[in-house]
Amino acid sequence: MKALCRKSLLRRAFILLLVCMICFTACTSEGEQDPEKEKEEKTGIKIGMSVDSFIIERWRRDCDVFVSKVKEYDSNADVLVQNANGDIETQKSQIRYLIEKKVDVLVIVCIDSESLNDVCYEAKTAGIPIIAYDRLIKNSNVDLYISFDNEKVGTLMGEALIEEGLPNRRVLMLSGPTEDNNVLMVEKGFKDVMKQHGIMIKDCVHAAGWRAEESASYVSQHLTELSDVDAIMCGNDNIATTTIRTLAEARMAGKIKIVGQDADLEACQRIVEGTQVMTVYKPVEKLAQAAAEYAIQLAENKTLTGVNDTIFDGTYNVPYICLDPIAVTKDNIDETVIDSGFHLREDVYMNVPDED
Repeated sequence: MKALCRKSLLRRAFILLLVCMICFTACTSEGEQDPEKEKEEKTGIKIGMSVDSFIIERWRRDCDVFVSKVKEYDSNADVLVQNANGDIETQKSQIRYLIEKKVDVLVIVCIDSESLNDVCYEAKTAGIPIIAYDRLIKNSNVDLYISFDNEKVGTLMGEALIEEGLPNRRVLMLSGPTEDNNVLMVEKGFKDVMKQHGIMIKDCVHAAGWRAEESASYVSQHLTELSDVDAIMCGNDNIATTTIRTLAEARMAGKIKIVGQDADLEACQRIVEGTQVMTVYKPVEKLAQAAAEYAIQLAENKTLTGVNDTIFDGTYNVPYICLDPIAVTKDNIDETVIDSGFHLREDVYMNVPDED
């Protein structure tokens, strides 16, 4: 009899233990999720960004604004930024690293428009969409190319010089590398204006890797030939900076009119001082905000909204967002780069004495 009671008690205890285990498991699955699973659910989208080089002032600004805008759209998003320091092989390696990290979308400021189609193919094979930021990546069928109207950039440069007057009707072009597709587009716009007004382009020099010192070296070696040159079109404001410094050392500063692009702080200071005619301002906030918005759309596999244009990349017609650049001169610098918050007034006018 005692044995039967003992067996009955053991059976009841086992059933009670089994019920408790079932209840505990149910509570764990419904109320206390597995930590790893919970971590995965809280993780936001992951964006990989590969940038040419932070030596150029504007790329630092573009990157900072882009990351900030992404965080505004999705506070849980993670942006992995890679700086290639102007080396194409480094950029390829970094893009492959981002592919291995399984980012949801790639945003690329390319160094060489012709040399990334292999890694772009690897990214697309891995199901990762690509945004070509500011510079077109050729023959790669990217999911979106977003930039400013680069041909118009060259047009604005040319028109600014025409308005200043070119008595000798001769200009020099100090451009960036031809590997950058934007360079060719800017040159086209500039050359068209020069042709329309019968202006001779004395020479067109391309600085490899946007190294401004190469342009400065050319200027220092050709000072005699520059005696009849009215103006120099500089591919960006960094090249304009080294060019003006070289001319100043030769006591030729102010004798040759200079234009550039990117609205770097030093260039804006020179404009109000009168040593640079103009710069082309490309509102970074607009470009970065649009890129951030479209990056999130692509990461979430949504259809891109408001993209109506395409551009031929050499093989494919790819979706294209084109923004307008702005010519900045002494007459409108306050309502453009200063009122927009791009630069502070006290910084721009730092070297200009108060009129009061």
